Amino acid sequence: MKKDKSRTLHELISLDGKVSLITGAASGIGKAIAQRYAEAGSDLILVDINKEKLDKLPEFFKKWSVKVTTYRVDLSIKEEIELLWDKIGTDAPDVLVNNAGIYPFKKFEDVDEQFLDRIFSINLKAVFWMCQRMIKARASKGGIIINISSIEAILPFKGGLNCYGPSKWGVLSLTRSLAKDYSRKNFRVNAILPGGINTPGTRSAAKGILKLQFGLIKDGVEFMSRLPMGRIGEPDEVARIAIVLATDLSSYVTGAAIPVDGGFLSA
Repeated sequence: MKKDKSRTLHELISLDGKVSLITGAASGIGKAIAQRYAEAGSDLILVDINKEKLDKLPEFFKKWSVKVTTYRVDLSIKEEIELLWDKIGTDAPDVLVNNAGIYPFKKFEDVDEQFLDRIFSINLKAVFWMCQRMIKARASKGGIIINISSIEAILPFKGGLNCYGPSKWGVLSLTRSLAKDYSRKNFRVNAILPGGINTPGTRSAAKGILKLQFGLIKDGVEFMSRLPMGRIGEPDEVARIAIVLATDLSSYVTGAAIPVDGGFLSA
């Protein structure tokens, strides 16, 4: 491999010959990341709980001539995560993107153990187990881990997300801890903190807010007024940062937490 200073931009941004595993890949940010990775030449292992949407992905990615493998996995169940990695076997991915997450709204006083456990199981524990298996599988080679956290981990803003914010703070803390422990073993571990992004999930949540919770409508108005860029983001705007972190464009970046939030955290 040529020294970085003599490599072209095309070489630095290429994922040719790489394999990327992306969770929550059937729609939204996960699908946008998968699309950019395919464009850069990466084969894909796509994981989601929605089998109907998963089944449509191989056809969608045909035009990039990359290999696409899909797995329907409930990430809240550790045994399913273990089975996923057992199926992958010795061909461990070069890049892991822990994107899957949920953000149901509920008043703090109404949260019960089942509600809390489900959010932490998917948003934090699944990320932990996925990272663990990735590091075990690539112990002798290193790799790239990108964890999707949230601006809510830094600055809680929306009402009714008292469980979501702590789960995403855990993702951020885990990212930094793994970067400290494994960067000398050729792992780069970084986090992306999306702000308000226009995805099917956020649109669905917005409809529920309009029907049920006036207080959250007020939060939404205040959120938009706080944004220096004056708009919410698109999934591809997160994917563009994910491609930087997955390639040698970020060869000296680890333990970072990069907001993609239209300036929200700066305001």
